[in-house]
Amino acid sequence: MQQTREAIRLRGAALGFEFGIGKRDRIYNTFDAHRLLHWAGLEGQPGSQQALKLALFSAYFTEGLSPASHAVLLQKACEVGLDPARAQAVLASDAFAAEVGQAESFYTSNGIHSVPAIILNDRHLISGGQPPEVFEQALRQLTANPAT
Repeated sequence: MQQTREAIRLRGAALGFEFGIGKRDRIYNTFDAHRLLHWAGLEGQPGSQQALKLALFSAYFTEGLSPASHAVLLQKACEVGLDPARAQAVLASDAFAAEVGQAESFYTSNGIHSVPAIILNDRHLISGGQPPEVFEQALRQLTANPAT
């Protein structure tokens, strides 16, 4: 397990991302974070959803903060320029719960039960923290055989 964590830390460092080793001691329910991300994709400026996603990754993986905390979610939404009143309203309601639930059902019905998991071109699943070579190989296979 220690070797795996170190490999992930090194992969992140190579991309300029810092994993705060020892700052995370549990796994959190991220349903509200996904609802907020869904909203950011619909109502934010172009790139808002990606900016929020990266801010939430940093909050959890680097800072060791809870992505289940509404205070953390609001702070990160504000940091990336999203409307804090609207973000608060989303979190205080069940807005986008159905949409996020549908997405969750789609992924679990397609064999995804953990993260990271990436689907390329709606047909090629890559599970777990894989090195760049795995993605390169998958992309090469998809471009060589676009219909399979």
